[in-house]
Amino acid sequence: MRSQLLALSSALLMVSGCAQAPVSSATTEVSPNLLGGSPKDVGAASGESHFAAVRQITFTGENAEAYFSTDGEWITFQATHGDHPCDQQWVMRTDGTGLRRISDGHGKTTCGWFFPGAKKLLFASTSAHDQVCPVKPDPSKGYVWPLDRYDIYTVNRNGSELKRLTFNNVYTAESVLSADGKRIVFTSLKDGDLDIYTMNVDGSNVRRLTNTPGYDGGAWWSPDGKEIVYRSNHPKEGPELQQYRDYLALGLVRPSRVELFIMNADGSNQRQITNLGGANFGPSWTPDGRRIIFSSNYKNPRSGNFDLYIVNKDGSGLEQITFDESFDGFPMFSNDGKKLIWASNRHANKPSETNLFIADWK
Repeated sequence: MRSQLLALSSALLMVSGCAQAPVSSATTEVSPNLLGGSPKDVGAASGESHFAAVRQITFTGENAEAYFSTDGEWITFQATHGDHPCDQQWVMRTDGTGLRRISDGHGKTTCGWFFPGAKKLLFASTSAHDQVCPVKPDPSKGYVWPLDRYDIYTVNRNGSELKRLTFNNVYTAESVLSADGKRIVFTSLKDGDLDIYTMNVDGSNVRRLTNTPGYDGGAWWSPDGKEIVYRSNHPKEGPELQQYRDYLALGLVRPSRVELFIMNADGSNQRQITNLGGANFGPSWTPDGRRIIFSSNYKNPRSGNFDLYIVNKDGSGLEQITFDESFDGFPMFSNDGKKLIWASNRHANKPSETNLFIADWK
């Protein structure tokens, strides 16, 4: 669901246990030309004072949710390339080499994440429920998020040993691994509402962390594993909440205002850190655990112009980071804090194109 915000940009310009799934064949390394070319230096937009240098690393298609391995040498991302009409999971080195699809090529995937050591990954896929791309929502419903039947998997970096962790038969995705590689945080509809859960890396010991009516998701562990930042859309009691429940019954979410929250790793001490209006999403931590970087369109909620912002974890000190007049989202710092990766419509060859960028941070 994280990547549904990309649809908004375009539209306005959007457990139990663990079992072994069939082992997939290791996928083949392919040329970076599939991404439209090799990485190249591009300029930062005016006002982007935190960027010492910017490299574009994809040049065609829809690419999003790119995240670093712990050593900063690899990235995982979701993209529509080659013969696959909807998102599959890919990995490559940050220099553009080693490009490989790691998902099985069926269904739709989202939310890739490296285990420590970068030999294994986590992601979500609809392939257990449907081998083809999920049907897109009826346009007459307006801007909505489809709650496709994702489940969470692990896979080796070469695409082998695909293993299913969840068996919920409902939306279960947005999975992120703790820095110690021991716990997974994710969002699921398993108990009738969109809430945040944690589980062990084998799918056991599932714990529900949120229980307020509405959407809670996009969760991200703090570097020390003691806190979780996430985004929420909590409808007000009355017609707003009823509309949310009506759409939920149709397998849809119609988001309005989405704000950022932080809670302890056990779900306690939930507190709101933004009160901006609009859609605030894709939060992640700075490596020192003191600040949150995220994407927002709060300055013009009806536009597709999302920018990156950074804020102290107590909600103070809001600072705008990007100033390009397009979509900028899904930011993540490398573990050493020297680089930032994100997805953007900047330099796109056509309106629907979203590419990946890495900046040296200063």
